[in-house]
Amino acid sequence: MKKLAIAALVVLGAFGTAQAAGDAAAGKNKSAVCAGCHGADGNSLVPTFPKLAGQHASYIAKQLADFKAGGRTDPTMGPMAMPLSEQDAADLAAYFSSQKVAIGSANAEKAAAGKKLYQGGNSAKGISACMACHGPTGAGNPGAKYPSLQGQQSMYVVKQLQDFRSGTRKNDPAKMMSSIAAKMSDAEIESAAEYIAGLH
Repeated sequence: MKKLAIAALVVLGAFGTAQAAGDAAAGKNKSAVCAGCHGADGNSLVPTFPKLAGQHASYIAKQLADFKAGGRTDPTMGPMAMPLSEQDAADLAAYFSSQKVAIGSANAEKAAAGKKLYQGGNSAKGISACMACHGPTGAGNPGAKYPSLQGQQSMYVVKQLQDFRSGTRKNDPAKMMSSIAAKMSDAEIESAAEYIAGLH
């Protein structure tokens, strides 16, 4: 009987995973409402809205779930995420993750300082290198749900780091980003964001 129960759980678990798997084609159909802010292919042209193209599906799905549940707050995204089912979120995530991110350009002077911080951190202030979690090219780590930063809008990155620093944004695992951002100056945040805009 115990073996039968375990087998049933395995089958149900596999079914649940299959149900939650995203369908990029369905996601494309559902993404029309997202296009106004994030672009039809996930490459936002508005510097305060994030690029979703090429982002890890697991990360996008988590953020949508957090917006829906209130773990991450935003006056625009909260209401947008509220009616989404888990399948809707998975489909949208699959679609946007399958798109190619458009790499931006960066202010060379600020990006040079940002490169040092991104690659080496600031040991005097206890700031670890960004690439330790997000990788040398900014590709992130989908297994750990660390987002891709490649080509991300610099103004958006600045806002997120400021929100982590102030405690406005709190949905980072183990408060990792909050603790790092708390040690960053405005100049460090801006230079890191500039470097990230051209990272690939």
